[in-house]
Amino acid sequence: MSEPLRWLARHRGGAAPVDVLALADRLPAVEPATLVGRWRGRELPTGSRLDGLLAAHHWYGKEVVDAETVHPLLFRDRAGVPRPVQPALAPLLLLRRVPGLARSAPARAAFAAVRPLLRTGRPAARVRRVEHRGVLTAAIVYDRLPVVDAFRQVAPDVLLGLMDMRGLAEPFAFVLERDLD
Repeated sequence: MSEPLRWLARHRGGAAPVDVLALADRLPAVEPATLVGRWRGRELPTGSRLDGLLAAHHWYGKEVVDAETVHPLLFRDRAGVPRPVQPALAPLLLLRRVPGLARSAPARAAFAAVRPLLRTGRPAARVRRVEHRGVLTAAIVYDRLPVVDAFRQVAPDVLLGLMDMRGLAEPFAFVLERDLD
């Protein structure tokens, strides 16, 4: 097991933002073609206001069909099948200001109830190379939200993602593992 994989295993429960960013800065850039496929995601808590938000709503991961066809948010349907949802309908202002509300039991129940209505077959993002923390790397650029997910390579089928969102100063980190099912 490589040192970056051991680091992620040791910090599964989270790490200080400075430590996550130091890890990211040591990792190589990702080529856009690497992102093609379906990925299972998990949060890497850093103390961000958004920590726990995706997990509370049973986030599955992301799917990249090609550079122009990206489903940046997959959630399991009632049968357990990962399905894309339209991220542009997320109340970002509310999520940034009162993230605890979005993690509450009533909010989780409401999202579960409307999730089938948010499903989409249309792509909601694209893959582009962006400069992030001084490195040109692959990123998912959302079509209708001020969000860019930049990636660094941990292992051939493991990526570290850092969400860059306007108005969010602290990093929101996540790990993607290629879905080989």
